Amino acid sequence: MNLLFVADPLEAFNPKKDTTFAMMREAQRRGHSVSACEPAHLQWKLGSKVFARVRHIALTGELTNWFGELGAEDRALASFDAVVMRKDPPFDSEYFYATHLLEQAEREGARVYNKPRALRDHPEKLAILEFPSLIGPTLVTRSAVHIRQFHEEHRDIILKPLDGMGGMGIFRVGPDGMNLGSIIETLNRGGEESVMVQKFLPEIVDGDKRILIIGGAPVPYCLARIPQGTEVRGNLAAGGKGVARALSPRDWEIGRALGPVLAARGLLLAGVDVIGDCVTEINVTSPTCFQEIQQQTGCDVASLFQDALENAVLQASPAVAQ
Repeated sequence: MNLLFVADPLEAFNPKKDTTFAMMREAQRRGHSVSACEPAHLQWKLGSKVFARVRHIALTGELTNWFGELGAEDRALASFDAVVMRKDPPFDSEYFYATHLLEQAEREGARVYNKPRALRDHPEKLAILEFPSLIGPTLVTRSAVHIRQFHEEHRDIILKPLDGMGGMGIFRVGPDGMNLGSIIETLNRGGEESVMVQKFLPEIVDGDKRILIIGGAPVPYCLARIPQGTEVRGNLAAGGKGVARALSPRDWEIGRALGPVLAARGLLLAGVDVIGDCVTEINVTSPTCFQEIQQQTGCDVASLFQDALENAVLQASPAVAQ
């Protein structure tokens, strides 16, 4: 197959831990051709199909100078067997516009994973609201008054912006209410921006678990991201320690409940974040942790993903040769 990855600049990848790199490596190992572009390179012109300036690459097997460029050309996305959308957040206006260009490419015959419409329909913080039986006490509001009432009720809370990533902008406020007013002002900007507020879950000391769902099925191992020192955030980007673990019975329950629903909507890959028994986020833009799980458990997550991708392409177009 000819695969196109829409991603951040290749030069910015960290091959030691990057999940998109792991996907590319497994694809090349199976004999597929690998190409890449950035969302900024997507274009549409009346009378033509959505196209991009793409780079055809070959992975070298090294961690430095990890790829070689075989050539570059303007090429229609519909000419690839699959397009894998792997641009990291933030989900800003340009990301939003990119999903519309990718959806136009779908109308022209491209097969895009995750589906652009599904990316738009599942904002990573708000997607959990659809599954109230799986989450803890949660409030989404612009109102400082309602945030204060939520704090009075639950005493120990987490506040976070709806467009944050990697633990950015997350605050904890304990029973004393220290700095709550300042934090509200910082996050909701005088009532102009919505904030998510959740009851603090003390199980965070055991890790913020990332459960990967591929093709509707949970990967048997999760990555528990454990806060270090006095830090409340377990995100790896915020210094959390990643420890791979077998899924607990509750983790399996969550994964099996969400997996078929997400897959049916065109989400080939999702990362469900769980603290204790509660889902806190559903990540769909560019879920990570493939390499950490494989390195610690031997479970080849990239291979599971490639299996699911190949199966999805075959179902969409049986004529595609493997």
